[in-house]
Amino acid sequence: MKGKYLANVLIMAVLAVTVFFVGRYLADNRLHNFSRTYVLYVYPGMDADVILDSLASGAGAARYGSLERCAAKERLSERACPGRYEIEPSFTSVYAVRMICNGWQSPQNLTLAGTIRSKGKLAAIIDRQMMVDSAEVADALDDAAFLEGYGFTPDNVFAMFLPDTYEMYWTASVKDIFDRFKKEYDRFWTPERISKAEIRGLSRMEVSVLASIVNGETLNAGEYPVIAGVYLNRLRRGMRLQADPTIAFCYDYTLDRILKKHLKIDSPYNTYRYAGLPPAPINVPPKACIDAVLNPDTHGYLYFCASPEFDGTHRFASSYGEHMRNAREFQRALTVRQREKANALS
Repeated sequence: MKGKYLANVLIMAVLAVTVFFVGRYLADNRLHNFSRTYVLYVYPGMDADVILDSLASGAGAARYGSLERCAAKERLSERACPGRYEIEPSFTSVYAVRMICNGWQSPQNLTLAGTIRSKGKLAAIIDRQMMVDSAEVADALDDAAFLEGYGFTPDNVFAMFLPDTYEMYWTASVKDIFDRFKKEYDRFWTPERISKAEIRGLSRMEVSVLASIVNGETLNAGEYPVIAGVYLNRLRRGMRLQADPTIAFCYDYTLDRILKKHLKIDSPYNTYRYAGLPPAPINVPPKACIDAVLNPDTHGYLYFCASPEFDGTHRFASSYGEHMRNAREFQRALTVRQREKANALS
């Protein structure tokens, strides 16, 4: 009787141990352990405990002990790979930990958007979205030997960066990032686009230069082809471009208003003083501006000025007399507007 009792106790103990370990196995390897989607960033040298705490709190882990066991088994403290990891509610503990140990990253969207008029801003935009430091990017943008490998110089490198959204790994090096943008630049310049540039007597770089001027003139995308047409008409006639954005570039975009005295600056970018296109882009030109230069509106306009409606559009003219009438109308409207603002403040 006693032997039977001991046998039952032993069986129960074995069953309990079996249930315990099976339960652990299921908890670690088969059961979902997270309640919400979370993007985990693992930095170089990040402590394993910090990684687990961020993972558990961010993704809403139901069983922290399960994460600890898997971290120990997979040697997370030794094998953690820097990266960006998207954790889904359907993930098990072991899968989440193995992602980090094996570097199974999720791609990061790198987006260039808005007006980018300086290398500092370009570097800062990349820094905000990628692991690289802005100082590294800024150094690369000024490194002539490095840029030579891409066919660019510190002066004209803006042309290589085409605003858009690109997928790449968060841990990409500066070289990886530049490689990707050069690949996208080469992909963008299809034989059709190159042919259109040649028809207009422009190189790819010259198209980017003119596109950057168009970009500096208006935020209204609908006007890109019209303004591109104005400048192409001027180039064909041998007229100076007289583009205000190039003057703003000469003064590092620090001017609130461009005055006649500013037009005297001696710079190859001063299109009031020197004929033809400036030597390099004055900002990062969007694809839409480049395509506007390649596909401009056909018209006879040679001049344009801001609309007196102050709606971000312009009025275009074929003759200088018509242009001066438009300019005077704008100046009158501006004077009225400034007077009204002054009265409102008094």
